[in-house]
Amino acid sequence: MTDVLDSLSANYRAILEGLGEDPDREGLRDTPTRAAKAMQFLTHGYNQNLDDLVNGAVFESAMDEMVVVKDIELYSLCEHHVLPFIGKCHIAYIPDGKVLGLSKFARIVDMYARRLQIQENLTREIAEAVEQVTQAAGVAVVIEARHMCMMMRGVEKQNSVMKTSMMLGGFRKNQATRTEFLQLVSGRD
Repeated sequence: MTDVLDSLSANYRAILEGLGEDPDREGLRDTPTRAAKAMQFLTHGYNQNLDDLVNGAVFESAMDEMVVVKDIELYSLCEHHVLPFIGKCHIAYIPDGKVLGLSKFARIVDMYARRLQIQENLTREIAEAVEQVTQAAGVAVVIEARHMCMMMRGVEKQNSVMKTSMMLGGFRKNQATRTEFLQLVSGRD
């Protein structure tokens, strides 16, 4: 792991030099290593896998109505500019004999968010992971996020929010189920 950290640090040093900065000045002396460690943390999802993350926290249950976990905060990096996008994820599933431990939903979101991403793929990956783990009759995921690549550069639009959704199984096939989920996550009754 030290070789990776050293390599990343050297690259951050080169970036600073490329910007015309002096990486040996007091304020930047440790910046390449700090930035390398931060990037490792921000992308630690590459070092995780679904089976280890879930760790057997799937339990038998007679529950067969919709289960919704709302407002799971997420932090990711856009794969196009390596700038953050920040938002929240809403997940619903219709159990078919199995339920998933509550904290595992947040862990699944984090595992995929902590990789270089685009929001569209992140939404799909989370939905497919929940479906795989629970074998649910239906899974729905909505993500709402603000993208720094849209806010800090380019068009610089401060109030834009991107929303993506992925519906699988019963949420795709049944309009009433889909509508119920969307009403629950939007706060409308």
